[in-house]
Amino acid sequence: MSELKHRLEYGAIRAVAWLVARLPLETASNLSGSLWRRIAPRLKRHRRALTHLAAAFPEKSEAERERIANDMWEVLGRTFAETFYLPEIFASGRIDASGLEELRDHIGKGMVICAAHQGNWEVASMGLVQIGANPSGLYQRVKNPFVDVFLRDMRAPYYPAGLFPKDPSTPMKLMRFLKRGGCMAMLADLRDGTGLKVPFFGRNAPTTPFPAMMARNLGLPIYAGRIVREPGVRFRLSVTRIEYPVTDDKEADILAATASIQAAFEASIREHPEQWMWAHQRWG
Repeated sequence: MSELKHRLEYGAIRAVAWLVARLPLETASNLSGSLWRRIAPRLKRHRRALTHLAAAFPEKSEAERERIANDMWEVLGRTFAETFYLPEIFASGRIDASGLEELRDHIGKGMVICAAHQGNWEVASMGLVQIGANPSGLYQRVKNPFVDVFLRDMRAPYYPAGLFPKDPSTPMKLMRFLKRGGCMAMLADLRDGTGLKVPFFGRNAPTTPFPAMMARNLGLPIYAGRIVREPGVRFRLSVTRIEYPVTDDKEADILAATASIQAAFEASIREHPEQWMWAHQRWG
């Protein structure tokens, strides 16, 4: 029964992909954004988003937070549609990667780059490829194995060094890759129930220590990526260097680095709060 359900879900995803792809990119993005903006505020996740926004921005009015949440749904709707146009986005000069120039000095020497689910996070690795990096990626499998393969195959071209699932064998593979001078890219803003608790918008949030651990153990630089959505399905990418201590207390160093990564994400999200996923259960 579960296989039948998975196949039906996969068929529905492929049908949506086919229908969306019949439209020009900007038309599909506009349409999907408009539909999500109308429908999503009626769902229970909208209330969760408003609760998180109230905690993060107590100084804002209820109307301001409602506007941010509605804008967020539009951004997420656009991102959904744009996922089916990744080759066109990559090839059409829609990504401004000039803010990644400082990374060129580390190409071939090893670096860790992490980003948040912001703007359209699917384009982040595209910017790395544009500047000549050869990134590998880390991703969370989805439960439906057919959909998992479909999504992985869409993303794989923008992770030329490999796209690795989160499983017990992956850390060693990525460590060997980084030791050879590789570039590891991953999203690091979601809740990790077994992670470290560090401040995020004034509250402790369970957070993955993985990027900090890899960088600290190997003595590599860490960068926090920033993805800003601009009009016309265009994106601007930049990075912030994360400074972290190197002491005799490695665990404390990793905790400090993890907190600094989240602080960089928070600073970026505060500038464009509508471009981040407030409906996610970030704080548990």
